Amino acid sequence: MGRLLYELGLVDERKRMQNERESNRIGKGSFTWAWEMDGTAEERARGVTIDIAQQMMSTPNRLITILDAPGHKDFIPNMISGANQADCALLVVDASIGEFEAGFDRGGQTREHLVLVRSLGVSQVVVAVNKLDQVDWDKYRYEEICEVLRPFLSQTGFNAAKAEFVPVGALLGVNLVERKGEEAVNLDAWYKGPTLVDLLDKLQPPTRQIEAPLRFPIANVFKGQGSGVGVSGRLCTGVVQVGEQLRILPGDETAVVKSITVDEESVPWAAAGSNATLYLTMVDPINLAIGYVLCPPTNLVPLTTSFTARIIVFEIETPLTIGASVELFHHSYNVPATISKFLATLDKGSGAVIKKNPRVLAKSASAEVQFTLRTQTMSGPAARAQPIPMEPFAVNKEMGRLLLRRGGETVAAG
Repeated sequence: MGRLLYELGLVDERKRMQNERESNRIGKGSFTWAWEMDGTAEERARGVTIDIAQQMMSTPNRLITILDAPGHKDFIPNMISGANQADCALLVVDASIGEFEAGFDRGGQTREHLVLVRSLGVSQVVVAVNKLDQVDWDKYRYEEICEVLRPFLSQTGFNAAKAEFVPVGALLGVNLVERKGEEAVNLDAWYKGPTLVDLLDKLQPPTRQIEAPLRFPIANVFKGQGSGVGVSGRLCTGVVQVGEQLRILPGDETAVVKSITVDEESVPWAAAGSNATLYLTMVDPINLAIGYVLCPPTNLVPLTTSFTARIIVFEIETPLTIGASVELFHHSYNVPATISKFLATLDKGSGAVIKKNPRVLAKSASAEVQFTLRTQTMSGPAARAQPIPMEPFAVNKEMGRLLLRRGGETVAAG
């Protein structure tokens, strides 16, 4: 993303040279462009994205918030948090021989990332086939990758006919914003389509539920200016205004919105779909945490420790069983849960019951399942799990989605 921001004029030459000099100094010269988004010392030392980084960019018809999410399997929970805040997905795949195959084979991150973002409601995807310069701008390599990905996109739930593919050489700046210069000659010989920015400019904003009650899942908490505290995240539904009193769930606390920042500008209000930062007063920071939800005191999100969900099981090798422990992801929440009961397996198309009370769930199964949250501390059998704020999918789609992981693998979504 660093090279794209540079080509758009959002990174000046002085900053580029500083990143290049400092990355070369610690032997990470190949990560120069990544340093524009990977700002922490740990990310720069390890050469991987760990946390969600946010950056604004504009195209002729769109103002876009980039959420740079980690791709490494060790940081999938952070990636899930970022995908929960996204409207569209930009998937960057490596065209180098062997690298694309490693990412797409079973257990590969390309495959898992597509499953995750679609399960979280993202329906638009742009696939940038990168590093084509490493394979001499081979047209057939590009087409091979596109042909492999299209059926998987359909299988995952994307409309493959509407998915966009674009060949790029990001390190060289080829076909990001324009396709000019000596480096672009070989690509221009066979590709006459849009650039990456052209495709981003065509993305369609989804319909926003502005009239629904405010739902603001907290993605980050930090110390604000003065005595206040800042929280950031994406408004799922509704509108929030400066001066408004909000309830914090779970818990009994309230806070008052002192100021709101959207796209690095102070605004009097923000609406559904906005990635916003709220600066709160009249609240102790100890009562705010990642995953908590802000809502109106007159229209609370239900709290639960046990619920029923309709899930679809992914391509797993070991079936899910009753009593199994899983990690439950809901927005930025990551809590331990137990599969309490399999109520029924369902037909994927009609939702009709196929079998009641099955003993196990194998891959690709659709089922109605009961879950119970577990305590996150080792306090003995008397300890009670903290409830989390959730709503039925029929009431609020964004507040009703969840993901399940087991042993470092995403196993189901519902």
